[in-house]
Amino acid sequence: MQLKTIKQINSLENKTVLVRVDFNVPIKNNKVLDNSRIKSSLPTIKYLIEKKAKIILLTHVGRPAGRVVSSLKVDPIIKDLNKLLKKKVKKLESKNWKLSDKEKIEILKIIEKLKSGQVAMLENIRFSADEKNNTGTLSQELANLADFFVLDGFAVAHRDSASVTGVAKYIPAYAGLLLQKEIKALQKITDKTQHPFVAIVGGAKAETKIPLLKSFLKKSDSLLVGGGIFNTILYASGYKVGSSLISTDNNIQKQILKISKNKKVILPIDVIVGHKNAKFFYPVDIKKKKHLICKNDEAVFDVGPKTILKFSKKIKSAKTLVWNGAFGYFEKKPYDHGTKAIARLLASRAKGSAYGVVGGGETLQVINDLGLFDDIDFVSTGGGAMLEFLSGKELPGIKVVSKK
Repeated sequence: MQLKTIKQINSLENKTVLVRVDFNVPIKNNKVLDNSRIKSSLPTIKYLIEKKAKIILLTHVGRPAGRVVSSLKVDPIIKDLNKLLKKKVKKLESKNWKLSDKEKIEILKIIEKLKSGQVAMLENIRFSADEKNNTGTLSQELANLADFFVLDGFAVAHRDSASVTGVAKYIPAYAGLLLQKEIKALQKITDKTQHPFVAIVGGAKAETKIPLLKSFLKKSDSLLVGGGIFNTILYASGYKVGSSLISTDNNIQKQILKISKNKKVILPIDVIVGHKNAKFFYPVDIKKKKHLICKNDEAVFDVGPKTILKFSKKIKSAKTLVWNGAFGYFEKKPYDHGTKAIARLLASRAKGSAYGVVGGGETLQVINDLGLFDDIDFVSTGGGAMLEFLSGKELPGIKVVSKK
């Protein structure tokens, strides 16, 4: 795979560059709680500043579904960027993206007045109902703002939306430095795998992980499974799991159960059961004979200590490690123990004994909470995009910035 990258553009001076970033960060009380995704795209932004381009940043925040949601505006992100770049980022008031011709002309006038190396930012692109399915004239209107389009948000590279693939139909499109870095890191898993290769997959939704699990069955030596995927396996196998989070789709259950019978798959041997408020919890061993795991008002919220010990032996033997998805309700103590134990085990092996890659929103949050970001070879900003890339799918966003 050969990418067209921003470093291949001959001259950027005074050129306007529309950069699709992924600044979908948690915001509370008008403050960014975790700016790691913003920091990940700084190399691309700084490179464009250095080359004296006029930079327009474009992102989505949350899932407003084509409506204006005040708590999902980009203003807190701009405040954070001001500090990180040590320069003022101008907001282009694109409101709800249903702009009149007069408003469009005003934005173009502001862009024309931008100085070389200046950075501006548009409003949350998902305030537009045309973004998701690339409908209407949105992609063309975005293209009219710039000379070049740069995709730097790997986390949205699997979306065939107006701000990812649509713009590239109208102006030259290139990969940003982050996108390039993400692909290079993940290709070490897909193309240059060192064995033993241990894949670790958790998360809430079993249905979203099936392609990844199937791919890992072909490539990995061991596949460690937890979270909602394991709950679904238990339920489909005939165990009573109370109100545990599971996939209710019969077809999904059959597929997950079939995957679980593969000899490469290593399943938990004990779990932590309790109430969601964690006022009452206890360990339960998983026996071969189908039995009651928890009562109707209880649920499985984590893997148990015996499972962590079992999984640790596989992790410690690995040369390649990939982890996606939490192993329990990690937002609530003590149900965070299993997920955090996996994070620490992986970090202890990465950057030396093994090549370690971590990805996905929940997983990223855990790594940041524990301060392990610098102890892992690569932390991907992508969740769904990482899953699809490692599953062998061609991502629409990557296709538009690849050499033909």
